[in-house]
Amino acid sequence: MRTSTAIIDDQGKLNNFAIEPKVYIDEQGDRTGFTPYAEMLNGRLAMIGFVSLIALEVFTGHGIIGVLASL
Repeated sequence: MRTSTAIIDDQGKLNNFAIEPKVYIDEQGDRTGFTPYAEMLNGRLAMIGFVSLIALEVFTGHGIIGVLASL
């Protein structure tokens, strides 16, 4: 016996797993690999890292090697 929302087997038990789930498609497209989104994110993170290293050198008077050597 089959209803509109569920499937009931011959023993009268409800079988929810027989219904296939709906598949949703991401509207923004693929976000892996060399995409414009990945390149823009990588560029922004590189700029943050570069500015952080310059700020470290300005505030401490040593570069990253000097700071790591003094630890």
